[in-house]
Amino acid sequence: MKPLRLAALVAALLLAAGCSHDSPPPAATSATAAYAAVARGRVDVEGGLLVLGTPRDGTLTGVAVHEGDRVSKGQVLATLDPAPARLQLQAAEAELAQARAQRQLLDGKLAAVRVQAQRLTAAAKAGAGDGQSADAATASVNELVARRAAADAAVAMATQKRDEARYELGLRTLRAPVDARVVHVTAQAGASVSTAAGGPLFTLLPLTPPIVRAELSESFVDAVKLGMPATVAADGGGSTRSWPAHVLRIGSVVGPSTLEDDPQLRANARTVACVLAFDTPPPTDVRVGQRVLVRFGAPAASAAPTKGR
Repeated sequence: MKPLRLAALVAALLLAAGCSHDSPPPAATSATAAYAAVARGRVDVEGGLLVLGTPRDGTLTGVAVHEGDRVSKGQVLATLDPAPARLQLQAAEAELAQARAQRQLLDGKLAAVRVQAQRLTAAAKAGAGDGQSADAATASVNELVARRAAADAAVAMATQKRDEARYELGLRTLRAPVDARVVHVTAQAGASVSTAAGGPLFTLLPLTPPIVRAELSESFVDAVKLGMPATVAADGGGSTRSWPAHVLRIGSVVGPSTLEDDPQLRANARTVACVLAFDTPPPTDVRVGQRVLVRFGAPAASAAPTKGR
């Protein structure tokens, strides 16, 4: 029985060796991909999120939006108590009206004195009047012309004050600077706000195409070129989604990593900022701030495995 068992064992080993020769190992069957570089990144928008604070001190009389709202450029977000600015505008408008009235009064006087001066000058030339009276009338004209110029300056100054008061009144209404979505709101009607001590009232996400800000390792910067194709994939969470992109800008400053979780690695890593644009609009569930993995360049597949005979 022992010779038979030994023969069976030898046959089994030979059969296994033949099968392993025909079937290459998994490392040879799976195509490997070689990229120019791989970097971590984050979805963002050009310029980042917009943080809006109060332009002037005062009391909030109304808040017109909530988190999640979509706002258009120029849409009212909140209003400050307009009473102080309105009083300032009324005073400036009154000062302007006074300056204009003064100028109008001088215009009437100047017109009358000019006519009188012309008559006296003509009479003096004809011998019907004395030259002293004509000279006095001419001097009066010159004086009124100077006063008229001063009145013009006063009107200009009052107009500027009126415009400044209108501007100040406009600052009492906080408006959206661009089309955006409201991300965070800390404003509350009735609250006192201050430009010195107060924090942001609104955080807005501009409705512009998203971009990716990647942190490219300093050692791979030369391998990445402007316009190079790239693949942006969701980082973490078990997701396998990816989107085509291309390199838009490459930074020229080397700095520490901000996306590395390990503090020691974050302090030692030297990276260069790289901005990528999506080739096609990504799905709506791709959110600003989401971490992604960026693979630069097209993958180069390894040669097809050769099966043994």
